[in-house]
Amino acid sequence: MGMQGDFYQLLKEQGYVFGVPGQAGAGQELTTATTILAFKYRDGVLVAGDRRATAGNMVMYDRTDKVLEIDRHSVMAIAGVPATAYEMARILEHSFKYYRRTQLQELSFEGKLRALSKLLKDNVAAALAGTGAVVPIFAGYDAEQETAKIYFYDILGAEFEGVEYAVSGSGSPTIRGILHYLNTWGEQPLNVMPEELATIQALRLLTSAAEFDSATGGVNREAGLYPVVKFITAGGVRTMSDPQLRSLFEANVSRSL
Repeated sequence: MGMQGDFYQLLKEQGYVFGVPGQAGAGQELTTATTILAFKYRDGVLVAGDRRATAGNMVMYDRTDKVLEIDRHSVMAIAGVPATAYEMARILEHSFKYYRRTQLQELSFEGKLRALSKLLKDNVAAALAGTGAVVPIFAGYDAEQETAKIYFYDILGAEFEGVEYAVSGSGSPTIRGILHYLNTWGEQPLNVMPEELATIQALRLLTSAAEFDSATGGVNREAGLYPVVKFITAGGVRTMSDPQLRSLFEANVSRSL
C-alpha cells in the first residue's frame, strides 16, 4: 500500500483506472458549457452555479447541481463533462473521509488542493481525447490560516489562486469583466459585502451570463428553479434555500414585476 491515508492510491492499487487513456484529439474543442463562479465576501467565500446541462445545442437537464459539497469545509464547482466531474467529486469525498478516519484528523487544505490536481492530471488523456474535460473551481476554509480560499484549475491539473474571485465555463467571459468592474469601481469591494448583497450580485451575474451564453441556464420562476448558491465560512458549508433565493431575485434582480 502506498502512502497511508491516501484513498486515491488505494483505488489504483486495487486496479481502478481513472479516466480513459486514448489518442489525443488534436484540434478538438473541449466542452465547458456552464457558468460557475466564486468570490470572497465579508464572512467567507460564496460559490454559485447555474443548473443547465447541455449536449451540443440540446438542453438535456435543467436541475443539475454543479456546486458539490465535498466535505464540511470544501466545495467543488464543476464545468465540463458531468460524468467525469461527478466521478472526481465522489473520489475526493471518499478520499477526504478515508484520510479523516485513518489519520484521525482532517486533511490539510493544501492536501485537498493536491488531491484534485492529481485527479485532473491523471485525466489528461481522456480530456485531450475530447471525452472528459473538467475545469473546476475549488473553494474551502483553510483552518491553519483561518481564512476561506478560492482556487481554479486548468485541465492539466495546474492550480491558481483566485485572490478575490474565480470563474469558469462558457459563460465566464461575460461575468469576469463584470466581477472586475464591481470589485474595482463598485460601491464596495466584493470582500466586504454582507451575505445578502453578495447573493444578489451572484444572481445578477448568473442572469447576465445566461443572457449571452445559451449553455448557461437562467432562473425559471414558473418551475421554481434557481442557481445553486453555497457559502463557506469557519462554521462550514451552507446552502441558501430556494425560497430565500426567490425572495432576493424578485426584489433585486427581476424587473418584470
